[in-house]
Amino acid sequence: MTSIVFDPVLPTWLLAVAGVLLGGFAVWRVVAERRGRRLAAAWARRLVVVGLLVVIAARPGLPGGSAQASSADLNVFFVVDTTSSIAAEDWGDGEPRLDGVRADVTAIAEQLAGARFSLISFDSTAVLRTPLTDDAAAVVTAVEVMNREITYYSTGSSISEANDLLAERLAEARETDPGRANVVYYLGDGEQTADAEPESFDEAAGDVDGGAVFGYGTDEGGRMKVFDGYGDDYSADEYIVDGTRAGSPDAVSRIDEEALGAIATQLGVPYVHRDAATPVDSAVADARDGRVTSTDARAENVTELYWIAAVPLFLLVLVDIALVLRALGEIRGGRRDEPTRASPAPVPSTRSRS
Repeated sequence: MTSIVFDPVLPTWLLAVAGVLLGGFAVWRVVAERRGRRLAAAWARRLVVVGLLVVIAARPGLPGGSAQASSADLNVFFVVDTTSSIAAEDWGDGEPRLDGVRADVTAIAEQLAGARFSLISFDSTAVLRTPLTDDAAAVVTAVEVMNREITYYSTGSSISEANDLLAERLAEARETDPGRANVVYYLGDGEQTADAEPESFDEAAGDVDGGAVFGYGTDEGGRMKVFDGYGDDYSADEYIVDGTRAGSPDAVSRIDEEALGAIATQLGVPYVHRDAATPVDSAVADARDGRVTSTDARAENVTELYWIAAVPLFLLVLVDIALVLRALGEIRGGRRDEPTRASPAPVPSTRSRS
C-alpha cells in the first residue's frame, strides 16, 4: 500500500499551532453567530478555508511519480589529475593527455549549461581551484590555465589524493541544497606512483548521484616532457627520464584502466576510456537529459497532491469575494433609498428694542 508523504513549507509544529488557533477561532465564530444563518455560514466557510490552507502547506504527495530534471539542478565536480603522467604524449596525434582533459572539461561544461561547476585538481596534494559556481566560463578558464605539477617537485602521488577534499565539498553541497544532484567527473590515467595503496572513494560515494571516470592514455604509453614551472607544457624539449633503469631512458607512462575501473566502482559511476576521436556526448547523456536526480529523501520523485485542496480553496475564496461585493452593493443601494429629511425652519431671532 502506497503511503502519502509530506514536505511542509513550515515546521510541522508551527502548522499545527496555526491550524488549531485559526480553526478554533472559526469554530467559536460559527457558534457565536448561530442565530444569524448568513454569518454562521460565512464562518463555516472560513473554517474550511483554514483546513485547506493547512493541507496545502503540508504539501502531501505520493512517492514514485515521474519528474524530468534539468542541468540547472546539477552540481558538477571535475576532479583532474595534474601529476607528471598527465603530460604523457599519447593523446590524439602525440599530444599531452592534459590537452584531452581540457577539451573534455570544456565540452562537458557546454553540454551541461546551466549547472554549477567546481574544479578540483590533485598531484602530491589536492587543490580546490574553483568552488561551486554557475559561471561555466570561469571553470573553463581555470582548466585552460591549469598546469601539471613541477617535475622537480614530484615525489610520487596517489590516484585517491582528492578523496577527502571531494567528500568534503560534496557533503557541503548536499547540505546547502539537498534537491540538487551531485555529478562527479574524475579525469586521470590511473597511474599510482605513491608507495601506499590508494584509498577508497567510499566516503565521497554517498553524495554522488552520477557522472563518470574518464581514462586517458594507451597501453603503449607516452613520454613526458619536463615542466619547470616557468613556461608552458610545450616550452621544454627535455623529457623525464627513468633513473631506475640502466642508461636512464625516457620514462614512459601507461594508463592503468584497472585502477580507474576500481575508482568508478567505488563512486558508483561508469568508467569511460577517452580518445580524441570520440566526443563526450554519450558519457554525459544521463546528466544532460535529466536522468540524474538527487538521492535526498525528498528528491525521490513525488506526485504532488496539494493542488486537490487548492481547487476548492480557490472556489471558496471566489464565493466570499462575490458575497462581499453583493453586501457592498446592498449598502450603497440602501443609502440611495433612504428619504431625505427636511431641514428645520430657522428660528427668528428676537432683539430688544431700545
